[in-house]
Amino acid sequence: MDVTTSTTSTGQAAQSGQASTQAESDSSSRAISADFETFLKMLTVQMRNQDPLNPVEGTDFAVQLATFSTVEQQVRTNDLLGALGNQLGGLGFGQLLGWVGMEARTTAPVAFDGAPVDLVLPEIALADRAEMVVTNARGVEVQRQTVPASGGELTWVAVDEDGDPLPNGVYTLTVEGYASDALLGSQPVEHRADIVEARQTAQGTRLLLSSGQEIAAEEVIALRRSE
Repeated sequence: MDVTTSTTSTGQAAQSGQASTQAESDSSSRAISADFETFLKMLTVQMRNQDPLNPVEGTDFAVQLATFSTVEQQVRTNDLLGALGNQLGGLGFGQLLGWVGMEARTTAPVAFDGAPVDLVLPEIALADRAEMVVTNARGVEVQRQTVPASGGELTWVAVDEDGDPLPNGVYTLTVEGYASDALLGSQPVEHRADIVEARQTAQGTRLLLSSGQEIAAEEVIALRRSE
């Protein structure tokens, strides 16, 4: 096989995938920006033409301002995510080569193969207790256990209510925080795995982990040398 031809074809495929992702991001950003501008115009017209004898209620106006702020934040978030995606999509093979052999920390679902999994639990602010919830690939809850609300590291032993090991597969792990039995919210659980391969695909940069799981490069939170 001609190495030059193979390298050129691979580069063209990567550029094509990046261009497709960029086009989708730009389209989404334009749509959100259009909604934002439309909302702003409607709010301005309403304030200019409201009946002085029947003005907009203060609570309604507060809701509209809150909506305005939410939409504005969504536009900014979309721009930041688009910039991050461009940076990750622009990684060259030289940089990706440096990732291979490193240990990645990610919030992607866990690929369980029967061996215990080292987890990093999130801290749930203001919670007096927390529970880790495990769901399978179909979204069915298969395990729930009490964990520290302060977060920390935990070795996950995947067993069901009867103490039997869960089947091999991919599981989503989240931590729910409670205060006086009121649910405060939930956050994803992080886990670590070695990166054994990095590749460019039409969907962007993909990483193959030692567990056999494939994740997107942007799902990596941190990298460190494998112990």
